[in-house]
Amino acid sequence: METTQLGSTGVQVSRLGFGGAPAGLAQYLDDYDPARDTDREGVVSAIKRAVELGVTYFDTAPGYGDGAGESIYGEALEGAREGVFIATKVSLDVEDARASVEESLKLLRTDHVDLVQIHGNSYTSDQADAILVIDGMLEQLEQLKNEGLTRFVGFTSEDNNAAVFRFIDLGRFDVMQINYNLLHQHPAEWTRPFGSLFEAREMGVGVVTMRTLTSGIFQKWVNTVRPNDDFDFTPSLLQFVLSNPLVNVALVGMRTVDEVECNVAIANDMEGRVDHKKLQRKYPE
Repeated sequence: METTQLGSTGVQVSRLGFGGAPAGLAQYLDDYDPARDTDREGVVSAIKRAVELGVTYFDTAPGYGDGAGESIYGEALEGAREGVFIATKVSLDVEDARASVEESLKLLRTDHVDLVQIHGNSYTSDQADAILVIDGMLEQLEQLKNEGLTRFVGFTSEDNNAAVFRFIDLGRFDVMQINYNLLHQHPAEWTRPFGSLFEAREMGVGVVTMRTLTSGIFQKWVNTVRPNDDFDFTPSLLQFVLSNPLVNVALVGMRTVDEVECNVAIANDMEGRVDHKKLQRKYPE
């Protein structure tokens, strides 16, 4: 499994990350229910298989099934804690970050996590202000970092608005999780109002992608225009993101051993990578 340094953290992580939303959310993509023993056991097996195959980055959140996702991670990773990087989140509307993180630690069965992220979507100016004020969310997370409850702090965002650049420029966030994929390529543009991947690299902020496989949107679009086409675009979608050198970790939500083995095989296929310089060239030379 290919590894890379996560921003300027000094930590090596796998470039393929295990996304936790499908593990914690009931009815997220199908009839899955984390409260059902057989479903839960399947995800636990998938996580353990991922560890065996070299995946070290595991992302979850309290909001994934009201703690169900974290609980599953805790069960599956308990015996492998020293070899993995666990990232969780704190909801944007939480007033007491400490209480949220302490509950996450209980569910994850660990005394610390590697990363706590502010779980945001598209930040308004007021929301960004509230995060950055004295005793705001960022200061609370930094205090937890000082106490050793988390090693690093970060934020997540579906968007590339002004708040994202404020967070990057501040120099106090270690990691950014951003929506980037074949359909949503804006973060890889060269300049603002997009271009957050470039600015993150310049500031030493680690880059993790969410919705790497477009959350099924690309596949649904293909099925609409070509209903009889059963071609699997998963390799192309994953390789597109992994081929971007600005991306440290590409998160993929997984629940089964088959999904893990398939995605790991894709990630290990270095010949499947594409040249982003050619893809980004907008005008012929």
